[in-house]
Amino acid sequence: MAMKLEGQIALVTGALSGIGRAAAITFAQEGAKVVVSGRREKEGQELAAELRALGAEAAFVRTDVRNDDDVRKLVDQTVSRFGRVDIAVNNAGTEGTPGPVTEQTAESFAATFDTNVLGTLLSMKHELRAMLPQKSGSIVNVSSAYGSIGAAGASVYVASKHAVEGLTKSAALEVAGTGVRVNVVAPGTTDTGMLTRFTSTDKNKAALISTVPLKRLATPEEIAHVIAFVASADASYMTGASIPVDGGMIAD
Repeated sequence: MAMKLEGQIALVTGALSGIGRAAAITFAQEGAKVVVSGRREKEGQELAAELRALGAEAAFVRTDVRNDDDVRKLVDQTVSRFGRVDIAVNNAGTEGTPGPVTEQTAESFAATFDTNVLGTLLSMKHELRAMLPQKSGSIVNVSSAYGSIGAAGASVYVASKHAVEGLTKSAALEVAGTGVRVNVVAPGTTDTGMLTRFTSTDKNKAALISTVPLKRLATPEEIAHVIAFVASADASYMTGASIPVDGGMIAD
């Protein structure tokens, strides 16, 4: 059986856990060569070794997506090693500091927006720098179901994900017709460390799950499979789209 991403060069930010890690593994299983990035060297090298054990060519590049030079080097090293960038998944993100608007500060705002929004902007900036001369490429940003709805107690996180949706659609229009596509996948409640930190207690997590029409969490692998589809040539007529994978959250 042919692998869907055979020979493709895939770059994943925020790849060391959760959805990013699942996406990197899915890409490797589908035949891609994978560059993973994150801020923790040991975990990054371990993930790259795990991907190589699956038969993929893989590398880790330590990157802080809030830093322009770091992101430039990430893309440059990917192109230097593999010759191009075919797929980029911008997954690096943070839940920030939950709490009501009245408790938020300039610092809590910046801490969330620097990773979730600036990190996505800088990543697209440098990925497009590589993809546009190729006249091909697929960027998949990772937002959230909360990128299109509100959530009490999570105003800054919600605002950052609305911003990612807007960045995605604007970038898609800027590069439409060049051979490069830009889309965003919007996961709902997913079984990740971020969700555990955000809910803080089993009771809070159960209460959140009870609001999901499907009455369960997504697995990171379920989100990764959709990311892989959107990244692939099977979605060649899709750009500027936001794809919810949320158990019915935004339909409710």
